Amino acid sequence: MMHKGYYFCNGLFKKITPSCLMFYSKFLPKAAVAVVFVFGLLCFSKINAQVNVSNVDIVRDKWGVPHIFGKTDAETSYGLAWATCEDDFKTVQRILLAVKGRLGEVDGKGGAILDFLSFISGADPVVDAAYDTVFTPQYKKVLDGYVEGLNAYAKANPNEVLRKGLFPITGKDVVKEFVLTQMLLTSTYLDVQKIFLGTIKNYEQNYPQGSNAFAFNRSRTTDGKTYLAVNSHQPLEGMFSWYEAHICSEEGLNIMGATFAGGVNIFVGTTPNLGWACTLNHPDMDDVYKLEMNPKSHLEYKFDGHWEKLAVRKKTIKVKLGPFRIPITKTFYWSKYGTTISNKEGFYSIRFPANMDIRSPEQLYRMNKAKSFAEWRNVMRMGAIPGMNFVYADRQDNIFYASPAELPYRDPAYNWLKVVPGNTSKTLWPPYFHPFDSTPQVLNPKCGYLVNTNNSAFDITGPGDNADPKKYDRTYGYGLEKNNRSIMAHWLIAQQPKLSYEDFKRIKFNRTFNDSIYDYGLDNALVLFNLSPVKYPDLADALEVIRSWNHQTDVNNKEAALVTFTLYHIIDKITARGTNYENNTFTEKEYAEALRAGKKHMLKYFGALRVPLGDVQKHARGTVEIPVGGMPEVRAATITQPYRNGMRRTFVGDSYIQLVRYSKDTLEIESINAFGASAKPYSPHYTDQMQLFAAQKLKPMTLDKATIYRDAESVYHPVRHSNKKDSGLLSSVDGK
Repeated sequence: MMHKGYYFCNGLFKKITPSCLMFYSKFLPKAAVAVVFVFGLLCFSKINAQVNVSNVDIVRDKWGVPHIFGKTDAETSYGLAWATCEDDFKTVQRILLAVKGRLGEVDGKGGAILDFLSFISGADPVVDAAYDTVFTPQYKKVLDGYVEGLNAYAKANPNEVLRKGLFPITGKDVVKEFVLTQMLLTSTYLDVQKIFLGTIKNYEQNYPQGSNAFAFNRSRTTDGKTYLAVNSHQPLEGMFSWYEAHICSEEGLNIMGATFAGGVNIFVGTTPNLGWACTLNHPDMDDVYKLEMNPKSHLEYKFDGHWEKLAVRKKTIKVKLGPFRIPITKTFYWSKYGTTISNKEGFYSIRFPANMDIRSPEQLYRMNKAKSFAEWRNVMRMGAIPGMNFVYADRQDNIFYASPAELPYRDPAYNWLKVVPGNTSKTLWPPYFHPFDSTPQVLNPKCGYLVNTNNSAFDITGPGDNADPKKYDRTYGYGLEKNNRSIMAHWLIAQQPKLSYEDFKRIKFNRTFNDSIYDYGLDNALVLFNLSPVKYPDLADALEVIRSWNHQTDVNNKEAALVTFTLYHIIDKITARGTNYENNTFTEKEYAEALRAGKKHMLKYFGALRVPLGDVQKHARGTVEIPVGGMPEVRAATITQPYRNGMRRTFVGDSYIQLVRYSKDTLEIESINAFGASAKPYSPHYTDQMQLFAAQKLKPMTLDKATIYRDAESVYHPVRHSNKKDSGLLSSVDGK
């Protein structure tokens, strides 16, 4: 769903510079201290208490994946929270720390960036104002159950808590996580970054890409089954990595798939009847305004011919610096348009739907509960998800694509893809949005397939079956972009009238570039391959290598390694200048410099220009290190970062993968995650999926309760194994 934007976060607040009250119990009477202590303990342990943990079973399969069973949806929510904490409590806490403005206390500068982004998102005021009224009582119980599970785990495992005072948390804190996450997934943060770096002037919006999703109906499969591929490209570790789980209640909830650590619902996956995949879409999901400031009065801006005063909003956070935590204060502002930031060019406001509607977690919950296509599509009409492509398939052989977003009613007289004037109510769009049914959609195309790889919403199926871009409001901002993954997908699908399941897998795991090296994030990448060996004699041997490359990126390919190091040199230049892969045209000289750098690196660390890609690129965690193929922008994308001894290691790209086959009588599921079910190094499931993942293999999964209990590695209630190294991972089976 996102990967390239990850390169840019570290430079976001590079110009931030530094700008407690303590209460000692010894000054209070002992009786008062006792009352405060007991009251605090009760608050910690009893907040929203509603779950009988004896009704909750966490069933771990042979891969350590949690299958959570409960009588109520709230109980399964509690169990999901507990299981997630057992597997990755640090990550659960990091996003909570960010929404509380405290991640910098743990992660230093990198955490401070998210602390400030959370403040800029406006999560606190919007959630505090709307929380009590916008959610149904049923979903509030689910949120309360999840929060109760998090707080219970923290209480049972105090040594794992990263910062004092973080717990207990509330349902509002969890919803604030969604606001921050949606700001990131809709790429709004990139425009915030451009304002900070002073590159916002005269910009045109352009977003990072990643992820695959595709579906085939029975007319295109040799076995007469309906296929769905869930394959978003995310960071392999950290706050936005996938966590696999299965939740099942007696109230009708039964879904397996993936969520983020801290996610209350399954985000992508399958129920017994239907499933969906997601990729990031790129309509115009935020707007940037240049304010007209009063030269005679500080912090006044013109609006409809009158001067308005900017509200000042300061935020102080503490940033870990060695053994110290240094307070840093940044000043932000608020205009009628929203969050406002100053730079050398002046004052800019940014307005985005992601912080205007907090109902997205409930929409996801209802999607999790849907039993039919009609019910699922009706849930989508809530229109509470700020933006995402959805590819859907079900047991009734429906396949469906939608590219919804919360798109404002904008005045068409303005070019909303650029900075717009911030001095008139004509550009101040209202906080309500175009309905779901007005966004691009395709249901059951005649050609029998749907595919999206973050490419255009008008290029997701066969000729004649796509939505017509002329029929949509031009202020929506949908583009006509293609990429290597979409071009290759359409080409591969067109090679045969019907696909077997093995064909389906081959398309998903394809690692080939088309002949033009299309959309490597570079607008003129072919210049590199057309460099003249006469003009650049020192590069003649390197040019011979890259020109003989067959555009494959498997582990044994001996030319791909030099191409990889050369192109990452260019990518590093892009990230350094903060342009986020837009308008990235490089000169011949710059490409020559990149190839020279790639050649130098190969000779220094590997002693040759032709070396198998798997020798220089690894899938690594802990003590496990496995050769891995792939590059950015191939269908099975692999984005790497510097590792050791000149090598690179995976960190974004193919991560959680789920392939599903539906028929009237059967449901077949296979999945894989990049490393394993647990992020704790002592767990046997820390690295146990790595070999399969690197080999592009999958593990069989099931929603069948009897099979899950029969084959379980362990079965337990949430409190049973608290504060033990093998929490939830015991080999004994209890309570079958």
